[in-house]
Amino acid sequence: MDELFDHLNRRIDHALLKPEATQADILAGAELCRDLNLCAFCVNPVWVPVAAEVLRDTDAAVISVAGFPLGASRSDTKTDEALRAVNDGAHEIDMVANIGWLRSNEMTRVRDEIEIVRKALPYNISLKVIIECTLLSSEQQIDAVTAVTDGGAQFVKTGTGFVGGATIEQVECLVKAAKGKIEVKAAGGIRTLDDCRTMLTAGATRIGSSSSADIVAQWRQNAGQ
Repeated sequence: MDELFDHLNRRIDHALLKPEATQADILAGAELCRDLNLCAFCVNPVWVPVAAEVLRDTDAAVISVAGFPLGASRSDTKTDEALRAVNDGAHEIDMVANIGWLRSNEMTRVRDEIEIVRKALPYNISLKVIIECTLLSSEQQIDAVTAVTDGGAQFVKTGTGFVGGATIEQVECLVKAAKGKIEVKAAGGIRTLDDCRTMLTAGATRIGSSSSADIVAQWRQNAGQ
């Protein structure tokens, strides 16, 4: 925990996924990630080339999304979206699982879709799968983690941030179910340093937030930087 919190900026994926984001917003977000040495910048597919250009030769990765935010796209569409984002400069993909399948307990279909996308991506591209915990029971969250793990993804992510925020209960559930086989990313409603502390203490290793500047400012102030 101490090591994670000591390097908090390297655990934050700055998210700018609102539909009204302009190119100026994306440029500013990329500059923020570069200046604060954040882990990554998460943007919609159309903005990947812009973000990748600004963040070239920095330690900040570019994340794009697939099937975002509903998860109800066809599997081949998600695959194509992910591959095009990688070709445009993305280093990681945050894909939304089919939430209807999850809620219907069709975990084999969820696993198979994840496996399709994972196998299509280059080996060095991380795949995170969003399962929208707020819409699932605890049992479904546990089964979803198994599907994500068996599908070959590197992370399970609590939600898109469009349907409620991450909770400590969700993170603890996912971490326990993951059994150290995959990592957990917490996203949605994480706006303060205390929020980050709570999620990291619960076992998350990455934080998705659109309030990165405020969080890092609080972190630096507390650390006397």
